[in-house]
Amino acid sequence: MFQLASLSKPVGATVVSRAVSDGAVAWDDPVRKYLPWFRMGSYYVSKNVTIGDLYAHRSGLPLHGGDHLEDLGFNRKQILRRLRFLPTGPFRDQYAYTNFGLTAAGEAVAKAHETGWAQLSEDLLYQPAGMASTSSRYADYLSAANRAVTHQRHSGAWVPGPPRDPDPESPAGGVSSTANDMARWMQLHLGNGTLDGIELIKADVIQVMRQPHSISKAATEPQARSSMYGFGLGMSVDGTGHVRWSHSGAFLLGAATNVVFVPAGDIAITVLTNGEPHGIPEAISAQFVDVLETGEVQRDWLSLYEMAFDALYVNPSKLAGKNPPVNPVPPEAFGNYAGTYRNQYYGQARITVVGNHLVMALGPEPNYFRLRHWDGNVFSYFPRGENALGITAVTFDPEVRTLTVENLDEDGLGTFNKARLHLRRQRSANTDLNSRTQRGLSKLSNKGANTR
Repeated sequence: MFQLASLSKPVGATVVSRAVSDGAVAWDDPVRKYLPWFRMGSYYVSKNVTIGDLYAHRSGLPLHGGDHLEDLGFNRKQILRRLRFLPTGPFRDQYAYTNFGLTAAGEAVAKAHETGWAQLSEDLLYQPAGMASTSSRYADYLSAANRAVTHQRHSGAWVPGPPRDPDPESPAGGVSSTANDMARWMQLHLGNGTLDGIELIKADVIQVMRQPHSISKAATEPQARSSMYGFGLGMSVDGTGHVRWSHSGAFLLGAATNVVFVPAGDIAITVLTNGEPHGIPEAISAQFVDVLETGEVQRDWLSLYEMAFDALYVNPSKLAGKNPPVNPVPPEAFGNYAGTYRNQYYGQARITVVGNHLVMALGPEPNYFRLRHWDGNVFSYFPRGENALGITAVTFDPEVRTLTVENLDEDGLGTFNKARLHLRRQRSANTDLNSRTQRGLSKLSNKGANTR
């Protein structure tokens, strides 16, 4: 039983296709028809964004919006409610891949059925398709005796990785399944919605998710082909003129998957691995399709994909690959940095002095991170979670009472403002904060750091 990561998206889109086929929902239904509380940065978009818009990644949400909130421990509804604070791009005019935009659409479909997403997936797809070892609940994966645990590559060796709980983004990345069950799912698609002689999804409905609804990568020269995206599934025309449907899934914490359909050949392949992504599933699929279409492997796919996937591991931090200055500018007194800083998107950042260190608490749990002085008002820390790539910076500006967390600032939202409290309330808050931080430090020492 493997975690599918983003291969969950076309599986989930199949669940929605079944709901559309049954007449329970429509791809053109506004999300707020079922989730009246759902909002984005634009009132017009909030009112009009549809289930299909979010499954085609054309809502205007920024790339991977919400992912850092998941790393910090926010639950699904908390994350979806905070999407309103993200900057929005052009509506229906720009492709930007988001886990939590798609998750909002899945939640809307589940709400229309008055059930949860995991149960809906079981009722509409897994049970009727005979996918008995497939689930959209992390707990089911954990309880499976035959589960494939995550692995990461360190110094050329594969070692067990940390667990990856994708429940907050279950419609987008939370499916776990087996090779046999994925074969059933592929047969359902190659049968245009019919499996074992039984029509589960109307042919014209299942085809809609496999039609282009946005351009995922525009051609940059006349002889090139654009890549397109349907509802939860990528599509293209390959060098032999055949239509392909495909999708990959990846957890940097230790999973990589891929599916490719060549409907003209009545052929599909899914590759499931429990190792961090380096292009291995994609290379296997590419070799398979080469042999199918031309009789032989056309190129060294693994080398090409490995080079492409190397970009996932590049740490963009200004501190990456550097050593702390030999003679750094001294910091201010640590007490000047301590306190509670607020951010409408990320919530609170609480800074506490513990011994000769600063400790930063982020997220609802919270998560504790030790800050190490770098230079002047700049400190370093190691984030944890799916999006952690190693060392990153925390920069204080005591004069304007802010701190900026570098790895959370991709969309310009990483600055926290220090709360101004009455002196007596500040002392009380600091006492309580120190007490909670001391309790959290034991967790910090046990969790370790992701040093990639």
